[in-house]
Amino acid sequence: MNAASEQGSGPLYRLYSRRLRRRLDPATVPHHVAMMIDGNRRWARQLGFASPAHGHRAGAAKMREFLGWCDDLGIRVVSLYLLSADNLRKRDSAELTDLIEIIGELADALSHARSWRVKHVGRTEILPDELARLLADAEARTAGNTGLHVNLAVGYGGRNEIVDAVRSIIAQHDASGGTMEDLASQLTPEMIGEHLYTGGQPDPDLVIRTSGEQRLSDFLLWQSAHSEFYFVEALGPDLREVDFLRAIRDYADRDRRFGK
Repeated sequence: MNAASEQGSGPLYRLYSRRLRRRLDPATVPHHVAMMIDGNRRWARQLGFASPAHGHRAGAAKMREFLGWCDDLGIRVVSLYLLSADNLRKRDSAELTDLIEIIGELADALSHARSWRVKHVGRTEILPDELARLLADAEARTAGNTGLHVNLAVGYGGRNEIVDAVRSIIAQHDASGGTMEDLASQLTPEMIGEHLYTGGQPDPDLVIRTSGEQRLSDFLLWQSAHSEFYFVEALGPDLREVDFLRAIRDYADRDRRFGK
């Protein structure tokens, strides 16, 4: 590819994007894609913005665009990592206030997009009341939709999720009058999977992370045990459709072994 086709617009870029899309076999497209959007603050800083909010808002806009790419390609489930439980404790208060507002706006916008179904995954009780309400409203508004299933990981932590799943299993077992000995003998990975926030959904086939960082950051720890990973150098707001299509092409070329 020459420099012109690497740009995010222009006829050569559009031609290359269409060619990538045409070469993808629908049978090899992942069913569930998880996205870790990273680099929003760095993007804002590099462009000289005084507040990280500019980066977070640009990142949210990019996630709406990203979901459209996924929907158009036939992907059925997308999980977006928007705010970790650690972020709620560690982020600067002014930045966190802006980020919470931006996430609430995104959830509301997605609940009116196409026929997508929105689901919050994370601990509701640690969220500010207004954000919890907006996420619950988006989930209720889209509950009957049959289009793209969008998981919004907000106030989320993978280790917390596993703890919550085990607690749910214990509570359910206790309510039925079972003993701990019985539970110990019956506990299986499948049982834990059913009690995760994403219970009933397929595990992610592909996990994408932007900004060149190569770590999980406590995202979908259980579910991604056999996922494929793809790391993009572009900062979150700079992600292009060709970057996404290259990730899908790379995924399609891999030989998935599922631990075998």
